[in-house]
Amino acid sequence: MGDFNLALVIVAIVVCVLVFLFNVYLLVNYQHPDDKNQAYFPKFVVVLGLSVAAISILMLPADVANRQACRHAIYNGACNLTLPMKDLWLAIYIVDAILVFFVIPFAMFYYEGDQDKLGSVWKRMKSALLWVIVTAIVCALVLGILYGLVGKVDFTVRHLSSSTQSFPASWDFSSTVQCVGTGARQCSAYSANAASETTWTMRTTFPEYVVALATIVGSFLFTIFGGVGIACLPLGLIFSFIRRPKAVITRSQYIKEATELAKKARELKKAADALHQEERSGGKGRKWRKNVKSVEKELLLLEEDVNALEEMYPQGEKAEASWAMTVLGYLAKLVLGVLGLIVSVAWVAHIVIYLLIDPPLSPFLNEVFIKLDDVWGLLGTAAFAFFCFYLLLAVIAGAMMLGLKLVFITIHPMKWGATLMNSFLFNVGLILLCSISVIQFCSTAFAYYAQATAAQEIFGHTLQSLRGIKYLYKYNVFQIAFIILAGLTFVYYAAFGWRRKKPTGRFQLST
Repeated sequence: MGDFNLALVIVAIVVCVLVFLFNVYLLVNYQHPDDKNQAYFPKFVVVLGLSVAAISILMLPADVANRQACRHAIYNGACNLTLPMKDLWLAIYIVDAILVFFVIPFAMFYYEGDQDKLGSVWKRMKSALLWVIVTAIVCALVLGILYGLVGKVDFTVRHLSSSTQSFPASWDFSSTVQCVGTGARQCSAYSANAASETTWTMRTTFPEYVVALATIVGSFLFTIFGGVGIACLPLGLIFSFIRRPKAVITRSQYIKEATELAKKARELKKAADALHQEERSGGKGRKWRKNVKSVEKELLLLEEDVNALEEMYPQGEKAEASWAMTVLGYLAKLVLGVLGLIVSVAWVAHIVIYLLIDPPLSPFLNEVFIKLDDVWGLLGTAAFAFFCFYLLLAVIAGAMMLGLKLVFITIHPMKWGATLMNSFLFNVGLILLCSISVIQFCSTAFAYYAQATAAQEIFGHTLQSLRGIKYLYKYNVFQIAFIILAGLTFVYYAAFGWRRKKPTGRFQLST
């Protein structure tokens, strides 16, 4: 048992190092050329945030493996060599909350600070720090008031008791006599009447309460973006293959399309100049912000049109090779889309079968992971981690789709070699906030596989018994909303996903 724990510690250290190196690789390859050799603090926050999010997801499989290391112990407390998972969970999520609510907003305010107006680095830093201090004061007041008023957990228990007597020569128990001694006793939870049920109230610790509230905030975002993304992530890839260019266009067609795109680009440049002039004159009102979001979305669509035109008319000495790579790319999207659709259907089926139907029809994916563990020790753990990571990918896909469709949601696309730091920071904050909810969601959905873990103690017993919040989990509000949004997104793609995008026409600012 000691060797297994030592191996677990070694694996955990190696995985943390690999996660950090992989996130540095992502940052280097996704960053915009304008951000090279500068914006070092936002880059540090991005790498740290992505590492914390990835490690928090991987901690749940580690928690399961940690529990298995003590499977020969009479009870978990008798195993002194296990990792202190509960302390690690609380530490990682306190860091998560600090990054989401303080560090990332500070980095975004600093990065987006108007250099023309604020001038020096110190003034931009002071302006960003002022916003963060105001946010910190508001958050501290809200947390303190809520913790003082409703920071308690209410556990429903049964009051059972039995008397004592000398050790007899034989035991006289039956279905009617279930207690030691005589008299009216309640010592069997199965046969006890409703009067024996009572509520046991205790105050939760402040770190657990902070994690619980962060989970609630993240659960709303996860339910919306994840519910949409679980359907649009695979279907978007499949319908991208369906709408693919079937053949190379002629030169005359290319010139015609390129002329239209150039006209659209001039309109957007004119609109952007008008917004920049309005900003300089101090007119940054609600209408201005709405127009900025509209221009950003039109620019993103214009870039997609330009890329599509380049795909349909490859140029240069390697035009044939470029077209061949385009065809292979769309085939890869089809394969990944089909595999993703299988995973999405498995997730939705598991939620319905195991979470929404009481009692569950089947453990479903829980049994799959257990059988994979029987094949090879880490195979089930790896599959378990993959299903959790898939939910995070669905959140990003859902945020992108809703950002394109809804004006009030700011879009922050992630593009290879063209991602600005503010988009990086926004997506990292979204991933961090939703990662807490993903862990809670997975620990509930895979409760049979992850039983007796520290995560289940925090996200199961404590969170689902917290006063004022427990009803959201008691009646499966988030799971039901998740399924409904996934169904609506599937219907939307089935009805409109196969259609080619029509030209948006002339762009005008809102007046």
